[in-house]
Amino acid sequence: MALLDLFSKDVQELENEGILMTSLEKLVAWGRSNSVWPATFGLACCAIEMMSSTDGRNDMARFGSEVFRASPRQADVLIVAGRLSKKMAPVMRRVWEQMPDPKWVISMGACASSGGMFNNYAVVQNVDSVVPVDVFVPGCPPRPEALIFAVMQLQKKIRGEAIDEGLTKLPMVEAWAR
Repeated sequence: MALLDLFSKDVQELENEGILMTSLEKLVAWGRSNSVWPATFGLACCAIEMMSSTDGRNDMARFGSEVFRASPRQADVLIVAGRLSKKMAPVMRRVWEQMPDPKWVISMGACASSGGMFNNYAVVQNVDSVVPVDVFVPGCPPRPEALIFAVMQLQKKIRGEAIDEGLTKLPMVEAWAR
């Protein structure tokens, strides 16, 4: 196909021939959304459900998130699974700060999202008060399918396909910064 032929055809004809047109920002967002690597940060019983989201039955690897990283410098999403004690909050904040930008946080379970049944002096009542949370996963403990759905929602948010409660489209995450 000659270069001049590309300019004489419309977008639909090019798509039928396997040629796609997009912006660099959308391409980077697509690649980033399909390779979300979580940091391992399991705190309580929700961590068992987080681990089982990668087994053969649930297989979170289908969505590009099978690589749980032990180093925060190699991860871009922090899954806070379980209750966060006030003693552990500075450690979690340090792990979050060591992650490269852009980075995201998933709060998994009722304890991480709202303190759950632990309404006392030792448990942080909302992970959002320590680090900014992008997706909340409800449940006690939430099923592995719920975490996979949260990862899919985060992928939509990264690509710019997410909508809020008022059905307005949320802006795409900037390609080079957050």
